Amino acid sequence: MTRLRQTLRTATDLVDAGLAAPGDEDALTRVSERYAIAVTPAVAELISSKDAADPIARQFVPDIRELDTSPEERADPIGDHAHSPVKGIVHRYPDRVLLKIVGVCPVYCRFCFRREMVGPAAEANLSQDEIETALAYIRAHPEIWEVILTGGDPFILSPRRIEAVTAALSDIAHVKIIRWHTRVPVVAPERVTAELVTALRSSKKTVYVALHANHPRELTGAARDAVARLVEAGVPLVSQTVLLKGVNDDADTLEALMRAFVEARVKPYYLHHGDLAPGTAHFRTSVAEGQAIMRALRQRLSGLAMPTYVLDIPGGFGKVPVGPDYLDGDDPAIVHDPSGVVHRIDGACAPK
Repeated sequence: MTRLRQTLRTATDLVDAGLAAPGDEDALTRVSERYAIAVTPAVAELISSKDAADPIARQFVPDIRELDTSPEERADPIGDHAHSPVKGIVHRYPDRVLLKIVGVCPVYCRFCFRREMVGPAAEANLSQDEIETALAYIRAHPEIWEVILTGGDPFILSPRRIEAVTAALSDIAHVKIIRWHTRVPVVAPERVTAELVTALRSSKKTVYVALHANHPRELTGAARDAVARLVEAGVPLVSQTVLLKGVNDDADTLEALMRAFVEARVKPYYLHHGDLAPGTAHFRTSVAEGQAIMRALRQRLSGLAMPTYVLDIPGGFGKVPVGPDYLDGDDPAIVHDPSGVVHRIDGACAPK
């Protein structure tokens, strides 16, 4: 493939780049009228047009099945709106808030749980007045220990704006942790410049970056270099991954991904069960399938490389771990080892 210089944003762009068949253009245009398209040059370069089941393409190239909404699917699957006291703030847990400062992304994942809220037409970017209102809310709530910048993808902001947000949060005494959620180091690594890294840093607060990637091929040399620029500036990274049918719903792929994270100095954090976002049924696995994969990973990976498998309870009731249980529910003295062999541990369970 010829190296692209611009982000692909229409069905015609995808066809012209060889990432979609000409016969699919009309169908993909219909999808794009509801859900935004964006495929960066870095992502396009990873896609194999010869592989109909390419796991990178599956994440970013539209599919007509996105227009099929199942009865259980919701426009706001994890209940952001129910916990939003002011625009841009989601206060679901007592000690932390989301600050959804921007509504656009460098790429649009086809399984996004905020797909009804993001994109160029979503009008989700906060104005300066709205940012000030959100910051005033954080200042007025001393229980807020952590602020999580999300959206959209906040790394789409200029270093100047990132620096301004960092400075404002750094001046709030009770906020101790600033966490940025992004896909940028993977999908547009050239954006992780020295200026952006400097803008993130705070002499008063601890800053984390949570990196979203779903397949080991996403951690290219350029992506690892972008991660290294953050790590070597003192910014620790954790990972987020979504369990996706046809992308990473097997132990081999997730093992390779988690090892790649650790090798790049990113601590595996969450493996998310797929949310009930509209038009995403073709991506979702069952929880039982996810648990089976987690059992397999426990046999293969050290604790350093193990993510926590979590489910966001639909409706805004919070995130809970749903990984396999190694203790017998009826008899806590019975435990299953990673290979599935049963053991009795009476002495280990006795009260002290």
